[in-house]
Amino acid sequence: MKSEYKTLLEQVNKQPKAIKKALNTIREMRKGHADSLIHALHEQAFEHINCLECANCCTTTGPLLTGKDIDRIAKHLKLKPNQFINDYLRIDEDNDYVFKTMPCTFLGMYNYCSIYEVRPKACREYPHTDRVNQQGILSITRKNITLCPAVAKIFIEIETSKKS
Repeated sequence: MKSEYKTLLEQVNKQPKAIKKALNTIREMRKGHADSLIHALHEQAFEHINCLECANCCTTTGPLLTGKDIDRIAKHLKLKPNQFINDYLRIDEDNDYVFKTMPCTFLGMYNYCSIYEVRPKACREYPHTDRVNQQGILSITRKNITLCPAVAKIFIEIETSKKS
């Protein structure tokens, strides 16, 4: 991971109260305003952050896999869904399918995903800061602030703009 990205994550991890305040700011916004703000900051963050230079999500966080994900990936790997489940997945504490091991088995050299075209929905949508109804996924966002430099950058910007 690039040192710049590590610095962003260290910065947010040292400021739990500031992050809590930023999350509360989002929670208290008018419906739609939070989405507009976070979506704009998402675009700005990803102008400077390249996932291939990070891959922290792929090395630390296992995505939830849906039935459709399992079928699609199994077909791509030329496996029966049950064989894919047996070889690569486990059931977590929430009774969801997740990868057995982290870093992700499919994370390859230079942080490329060997199943990128058929990756799980959770991976395609990560870090979820461009989704509709940001206020409804703040619990996910809270976790992602400490894992994804782009989300950290978004919330640093929110907290910094409040101080101005």
